[in-house]
Amino acid sequence: MSTFRTCDITGFKVDNTTEKLFRLNAVFAVVSLLIAALGAILLVFTRWQDFHVLSSPWYYRIIGLHGVNALVFWIVFFEIAGLYFGSTVVLNSRFCAPKLGWLSFILMATGFILTDVMILSGNADVTMTSYVPLKAHPLYYLGIILFAVGALIGVGLFFGNIALAKKEGKVGKTLPLFTYALMAAAIIAVLTLLSGALVYVPTFLWSLGLVESIDPAWYRLVWWGFGHSAQQINVCAMVGIWYLSVRLVLGGSSINEKVSRVAFLFYILFISIASAHHLLVDPAVSSTWKVWNTSYAMYLAVLASMIHAFAVPSSMEAAQRRLGHNKGLFDWLIKLPWGNPAFSSITLAIIGFGFIGGITGVIYGMEQTNIIVHNTLAIVGHFKGTVVIGTTLTFMGITYYLVPLMFRRKIVAFKLAKIQPWMFFFGIALLAIGMIALGMFGIPRRHYDIAFTGGPFTYDFNLVSGFIWVLFGLGGVLSFLSMLIWILIVVVSVFFGPRVNGPQDMQLAIAAPLGEERTPHKRKYEAPGTLVLTIIFLVTFLVFYFLNWKWLAAIWEIQ
Repeated sequence: MSTFRTCDITGFKVDNTTEKLFRLNAVFAVVSLLIAALGAILLVFTRWQDFHVLSSPWYYRIIGLHGVNALVFWIVFFEIAGLYFGSTVVLNSRFCAPKLGWLSFILMATGFILTDVMILSGNADVTMTSYVPLKAHPLYYLGIILFAVGALIGVGLFFGNIALAKKEGKVGKTLPLFTYALMAAAIIAVLTLLSGALVYVPTFLWSLGLVESIDPAWYRLVWWGFGHSAQQINVCAMVGIWYLSVRLVLGGSSINEKVSRVAFLFYILFISIASAHHLLVDPAVSSTWKVWNTSYAMYLAVLASMIHAFAVPSSMEAAQRRLGHNKGLFDWLIKLPWGNPAFSSITLAIIGFGFIGGITGVIYGMEQTNIIVHNTLAIVGHFKGTVVIGTTLTFMGITYYLVPLMFRRKIVAFKLAKIQPWMFFFGIALLAIGMIALGMFGIPRRHYDIAFTGGPFTYDFNLVSGFIWVLFGLGGVLSFLSMLIWILIVVVSVFFGPRVNGPQDMQLAIAAPLGEERTPHKRKYEAPGTLVLTIIFLVTFLVFYFLNWKWLAAIWEIQ
């Protein structure tokens, strides 16, 4: 029989099993992020050729360690915690199958430990993509499989929790928008994890010698159904947290929730198709397939992001104007609670995701303009704009609320916490822009020695790249330090912070109970300032879009 505690801050009923599993998954997420961060700073000072701190074998080893911890373990552990929270706490409902929840966590934790041990021991120097015919130790593949099975069970429990809440009358005509976003993420997760099983199980058998061979072209096609789609789960969860944060901090809601829900539907139907840009130089897939998947189908996923790009800031503006901040176009923007580290994290994540990750995502996702930077460091810079500034900064931000609400602890070093999101944003922005610029100069994506030192042929890059490497390094150091600050704040708060005994101990304001619906103030134009900001974004996008086409034409000497 489930036991609950009633949160004296939000009024929600918190299932005991949910709370325990949430805490454990969140702790393992932070451990994964720490490993990823340590790997990242080593990679920064290895790619920067003036330092080159790692040997060649350790460089590729750390690429694999960083990739799997940053893109899989950190993200999925956090998202499973979020799925449990969104399907029970937000709905005032109970956990449907506690024993399966524990099984899910044990499998994920075992897979996480096994995979990292195999990488660090030198038995899986195949990087994260592990393209065949590169072969790792069987236990490496087993670790990934165990983690994926555990995550799939967790996703199944999310749907089970929703069904139970519906059966017990805890859900009305529709799910709250935050839970709805998580449901979209969970649906994409099922497709993603099944793709992972489809590619990793045969590869595991191949590593044991039970399967004679794996077709490399088939492997790449199916692997990217797992590898890229895993990041699309992030997008749904991230945007859902954006809406939740606006509700928490300002009491706002989407000015047209039906349209926001349709945008999540577009994600389910079309966003995984963006995986195709990884295969644009592969001969195994046809040109027709490449053009369709990187144009017409992808545009509907981009449309979904554009809807959210307007809906989230407009919900902020509408809420601020209801509070009386109506002077001019941007009085509401100036008077946002920038001193709230959760809110500043979310807002900076939106800016970085849009202007860095979003613009480059569309340009690099198209067949024609992708070819300019395919397999260069610019692609990694795009990742930094999406997964790091977008998803990771968002997850960092919402943690400032989750620590007092789910761990019942106050945030230590609160003044430092206010600065941390800004440090992280500017650090990753420098790193990402540096990578994109270096990629435009032809710096390869993964190559250990870009100058081919000691080889029969060497190559000297444009002298301007030397200055960009400095920006790249500064961004890497700043973001690494800010990440360590966040981890330190969270760990000390969770294990040693003062207890939260009631609303009086909350350092971050909650504008309204999570379950309370608010009707936006009606006016001729609900969010005129956001409309102007959206136009600025579109103009910026068009400038970079046409610059890339001009660059492509110049490279091909089209007259």
